[in-house]
Amino acid sequence: MNDNLRRQFVDTNVLVYAHDTSAGIKHEKARDLILSLWDSRQGCISLQVLQEFYVTIVQKVAKPVAPETAARIIADLGQWTLHVPDVEDVLEAIEIQQRNELSFWDSLIICSAKKLGCDVIWTEDLNNGQHYEGIVVLNPFHLD
Repeated sequence: MNDNLRRQFVDTNVLVYAHDTSAGIKHEKARDLILSLWDSRQGCISLQVLQEFYVTIVQKVAKPVAPETAARIIADLGQWTLHVPDVEDVLEAIEIQQRNELSFWDSLIICSAKKLGCDVIWTEDLNNGQHYEGIVVLNPFHLD
């Protein structure tokens, strides 16, 4: 899936759907995307995504995952290319927020993807096909 792209950033919602067995077709599509990114070694995430993933998958989905299981998933995802935002990144995210009129948290995702040199951000939280800071947003649930 999209092998012509280099690094690909995965937002929290896609990771959650990939592990939320109650999510139906979204679970299947997200799982397939994550497996493809594992195989191609193109997957990227941030510390923010890992933190949000833990809280969501353990507390907020219809069929929560045990904390120990979530910890193993996070340990595995730690093998991906990881961005750990610092103060400069927070300040850059504020600038991205102001330029693009987005939420701060979405702007921090864009900042992390930019810092990792990603071509794409996989998410359902931003507009499919929109470009931010030179990165295209793709919604894996809007693809055929």
